[in-house]
Amino acid sequence: MERYTFSYPATANHGLRRALAGVVGSGDLEVLLEPAPSGDTLVTVSTALAGTEQIWRRVLERVFAETAWPPVRLDIHDFGASPGVIRLRLEQALAASRERGGNDERC
Repeated sequence: MERYTFSYPATANHGLRRALAGVVGSGDLEVLLEPAPSGDTLVTVSTALAGTEQIWRRVLERVFAETAWPPVRLDIHDFGASPGVIRLRLEQALAASRERGGNDERC
């Protein structure tokens, strides 16, 4: 199991609540979103795939360059998800946190 940590500047206002998207089993991933009081967006990735840090870095850089994110903590548990699934789960977690008020609802 490898663990990576990334930080990105927050580019949007607060107003999010906790949310959960995805399931870690069967080749997928889980994203846990938690609002941060201020500062940057902090992403922690735990993955079963060794040597994937550069892939994660590139996918996350694209996501955070294209979408405005408030300061949040994202805990990602990966079991071999593709870059497309990574983007989808991040977008689902952000949408669930905004639209349904979070409350740890599963997407």
